[in-house]
Amino acid sequence: MSMINKPSITDSIAIFPSELGWMAVVGRGAAVRRLAFGYASPDEVLAALGTAEVEAARLGRWNPRLIARLQAYARGAKDDFRDVKLDLGPRTEFQRRVVERCRRIGFGRTSTYAQLAADAGSPRAARAVGSVMATNPVPLIVPCHRVLAARGGLGGYSCPLGLEMKKRLLAIEAAAVARPGKRPARRRHAQAGA
Repeated sequence: MSMINKPSITDSIAIFPSELGWMAVVGRGAAVRRLAFGYASPDEVLAALGTAEVEAARLGRWNPRLIARLQAYARGAKDDFRDVKLDLGPRTEFQRRVVERCRRIGFGRTSTYAQLAADAGSPRAARAVGSVMATNPVPLIVPCHRVLAARGGLGGYSCPLGLEMKKRLLAIEAAAVARPGKRPARRRHAQAGA
């Protein structure tokens, strides 16, 4: 029996509600391996992960700090998740470069498939970038929703609700970027009196 395709028993799954629907995160050690979100129930989000992955993992409270960050993001908090460690399994060099460059797209910003391909050193590979984004196992952490088609078209999004969810994520980030920062009341008062 080959152990290559069997998920490790050390994987853990955390399931939790958010403003973006039910989420599930699969982790191994400190690294995220999978993220699913946008589902109406815990059962639906577990089904999205796949039977083999769920059966081979422990259900529990894996990485409560990351869970809190994801829930805050879903409510509109700024977070780019760049510091989150990933374990995406075997990837080609091109796929690794695309994921790395995608993670550099800042909160509230966007790129195009063509620009991401160029940034990854393969300027003619926009369609291949689309394939990498379509198979992204950790959306939000690798922010594939920030990658658009040429001339601002949305392209695709392989999450529940598809393009509606992509629009929603972009709107959440745009609103968070547009909100002016709040100053402490004392400081504002001191400036007014100066």
